[in-house]
Amino acid sequence: MTDLQQNSKIRALEQKNSVLSDRNTKLIEALRESRNQLDLLRQDLDSMTQPPSTYGTFLSGSSANNTAEVYTGNRRMRLNALDKLDVSSIKPGAMVRISEGAVVVEDCGYQDHGDLALVRETLEDRRRVLVSNTHGEESVLTLAGAITPKVGDTVLIDDKAGYAFEVIPKAEVENLVLEEVPNVEYSDIGGLTKQIEQIHDAVEMPFLHPELFEAYDLRPPKGVLLYGPPGNGKTLIAKAVANSLARKIAASRGVGEEEARRAQAYFLNVKGPELLNKFVGETERQIRLIFDRARDIAEDGRPVIVFFDEMDSIFRTRGSGVSSDMENTVVPQLLAELDGVEGLTNVIVIGATNREEMIDPAILRPGRLDVKIRIERPDADAAREIFSKYLTASLPYDASEVATHGSPESAAAALTDLTVERMYRTSTENEYVNVRYVDGTVDTLHFRDFNSGAMISNIVDRAKKLAIKEVIAGTGDGITGTHLLEAVAEEFSQNEDLPNTSNPDEWARISGRPAGRVLDVTVISHEEN
Repeated sequence: MTDLQQNSKIRALEQKNSVLSDRNTKLIEALRESRNQLDLLRQDLDSMTQPPSTYGTFLSGSSANNTAEVYTGNRRMRLNALDKLDVSSIKPGAMVRISEGAVVVEDCGYQDHGDLALVRETLEDRRRVLVSNTHGEESVLTLAGAITPKVGDTVLIDDKAGYAFEVIPKAEVENLVLEEVPNVEYSDIGGLTKQIEQIHDAVEMPFLHPELFEAYDLRPPKGVLLYGPPGNGKTLIAKAVANSLARKIAASRGVGEEEARRAQAYFLNVKGPELLNKFVGETERQIRLIFDRARDIAEDGRPVIVFFDEMDSIFRTRGSGVSSDMENTVVPQLLAELDGVEGLTNVIVIGATNREEMIDPAILRPGRLDVKIRIERPDADAAREIFSKYLTASLPYDASEVATHGSPESAAAALTDLTVERMYRTSTENEYVNVRYVDGTVDTLHFRDFNSGAMISNIVDRAKKLAIKEVIAGTGDGITGTHLLEAVAEEFSQNEDLPNTSNPDEWARISGRPAGRVLDVTVISHEEN
């Protein structure tokens, strides 16, 4: 065999060997893939044949023998734990997985679902709470983890295991109150200088100078009643008091103004009518929860104002109910909170109403709502001050008004005087009703007898809309005296702030006469004039 033949045979064998090697590599890869698939199928078969696990609530554990106290299957059991599971790291109240052999094998964390209950009381150890469920059944539960619920909070519980896991942001009291410092200042209120001074003396002074009250053995008032016709600033004053008090307390403690503005828990604005509930005892319970929340907030020395708007809606004179006598139990509940066994420290109640005669006298006596401040309808001077809050120099006035009076400030002052004069004149066009009394005397009441801060605000708004319409139409460029006078006429004609003419006693109250003295009321028609 020649060398050429031998070399050719060797190359053929090498080529054949390479082909066989590639084929062998593919077979190895196919076998490896088949083995992996067999392993996966074996794992799936093992998982399908494994017995089911159960779950329980972890109560406590012992690292010495690696055992755990678990509540499962409606009974308490001591179980062994998996060797690699450190029972000391499991939090009490956590959910754990238990194998078929009754061995704790996994820490599953806290439950994220379950029953809800209302916190009634926090016990002395601070790690247990008294709760009641939706059926009113009470129980004592241990707090799981680091949760710190307050009275009135809603918590997620496992009643059988005896744990509360999470505070649910559904506090019942928060549906009825607004916990914040309102962004209203005394400077935003016009025409009530005397009343602001009265409420400052009643509310702010005891909180800002407690040492003087203690030295003079003077007890701070428990409550203030703001009463008077609607729309004259009762709610505004209550908000401004909370804002002013929060700022001054924050300043005395070295807190900055911005922090004081963001401060919370000074003002509990109770939505009075929403307290009413068709179920017996529910309104009383919610009043109790509100005062529990106020006491809890005031524990660290912060002043708390509990503001009841429309107070006559829930605290009417007992025995005056038409369809029910709900006030027979609601009023005593408030009285018990005001001067019961549990004292109110750093808490003051402010009530607002335009029907003070309907509030139960026991609430209004000294020692409860000590200070009573009447918010009167504004006179001409007070009306000018209120107008100054709305007719400011920054508004766009007509060029003719600015040219006539010299500056926007002067124009605003002149337009204010013009409008006030129109509102408070006693001319025929401003006559509203004739009130005839049983003694034969007759009083003519004018629209000025029914003016209010809310009406003044609405008059300015009407004038602004009239000016805007002219700007859109291209016939004007700002507010004029004509707009304001027209707004006054529209407001008087559409005024809804007047009592029902079918109730003479209402008119007696407005005119300052005793009830029962009004014979009839006649509305004066200006269309005929």
